Amino acid sequence: MRFSWNVTGAFVIGGAMSLALAALVYPGALGAGTASASSDPVIAQTQWGPLTEADRDFVVKVRAAGLWEYPVGQIGLQKSTTKAVVTASRHLVDGHAALDTTCRRIAPLLNITLPNVASPQQQAFVFTLTADSGDQFDADFANILRMTHGSIFNTVAKIRSTTKNTLVRALADQANDTVLDHITVMEKTGLVNFDQTLLKQTSAPTLPASDLTPPPPSFGEPVVVLTPPPSATSTSVDIGAITAGEAGGGAVPGSGSTTG
Repeated sequence: MRFSWNVTGAFVIGGAMSLALAALVYPGALGAGTASASSDPVIAQTQWGPLTEADRDFVVKVRAAGLWEYPVGQIGLQKSTTKAVVTASRHLVDGHAALDTTCRRIAPLLNITLPNVASPQQQAFVFTLTADSGDQFDADFANILRMTHGSIFNTVAKIRSTTKNTLVRALADQANDTVLDHITVMEKTGLVNFDQTLLKQTSAPTLPASDLTPPPPSFGEPVVVLTPPPSATSTSVDIGAITAGEAGGGAVPGSGSTTG
């Protein structure tokens, strides 16, 4: 199957473009359900605060995003014909390696199972960009990634403003900075078609949940690691400082209530 940003309808997988990361949840076998918009069920009480379905799904979304955007960044470093897209590719690899480290550190603490493979929709994005070349690659790269990052940006803000879990809040802080950075570098390529991108970004999803959900790992399967580049500038959350601070009863940044 071939997808192209410039061919009407061909970029769609089974219908209008859905929000790339708007509904990623695991099947019931892994204990993940779709959180209600009106009630956010608490699924576990942890020493870092209650963990809700939305919190857990957010950690999975961040992990799944890295599983396709990190390799796409590596492809961009090899195939792009413009300096701006090469720069954006470096930001993808750097930022998602750091986010992935945080996800892998907090997941076992919160008893969250992480995927090792992106969703079918996300894998289709990788297929598109792998098949592209030249100017088509650069254009698809900038528009696909601007759309997907724009889609997840509001989700990051919602989790950051509502979660009561210190570890999830720390991940949301890091994700907010990373997603905004990636939106910015995509826009700086000068290749983003905002009319098309924003339309696709805000269109209601039409794909089945199976296309939006990363498959669960096989039993005993090693966790895939996204290795930081040698020149990495992004850093993961210092989970040790958070856990040590809470164990000692000290104040932890972002863990208490604030006013104003």
